[in-house]
Amino acid sequence: MTLVSTRYVTSVSQADALDGWREHRNGGGVLFDIKSNEVVLGGLSMPHSPRLYRGKVWLLDSGACYFGYAGDNGQFERVAFFTGFLRGLAFIGNYAIVGMSQRRHNKTFSGLPLDDHLEERKTEGRCGIQIIDLDTGDIVHGIHLGGVVEELYDVLVLQGVKRPMALGFVTDEIRIVILLPES
Repeated sequence: MTLVSTRYVTSVSQADALDGWREHRNGGGVLFDIKSNEVVLGGLSMPHSPRLYRGKVWLLDSGACYFGYAGDNGQFERVAFFTGFLRGLAFIGNYAIVGMSQRRHNKTFSGLPLDDHLEERKTEGRCGIQIIDLDTGDIVHGIHLGGVVEELYDVLVLQGVKRPMALGFVTDEIRIVILLPES
């Protein structure tokens, strides 16, 4: 069994008060190294999903719509821009998979750089998954989700799976596909 331990975490702010993060959503976010007990990056907007991959710490500057990594200079190095609030990051080979949500129209998520970026581009936030080439930073593929799905919270790669599917709890498929031992 392989033991996986967490090395990097993100925080919306360093505030030490109840709901103190709300005042620092824009620019107060940090990437923290648990092992050294130090802030690696600051100045982020609602950062999310730090991942160590190929010798770099990759993460999402969610409130600013950027995917990137912690540079050697202590700065966030932007790789790709998205039209949505970012949550969820996975890798396979030379590609990153990023989850993207529509922006919420409430006080908690207002006033973020996301709002300005979307307005500049005359677009709305989208929900979906985008695939990025790590060498070029290009978004090479994407899936936009609509209907009742407005937010994603994480993504993962299911290696070796040929026909993944989602099952609903009220369909006949669930009784056929998922077998439970008799009690």
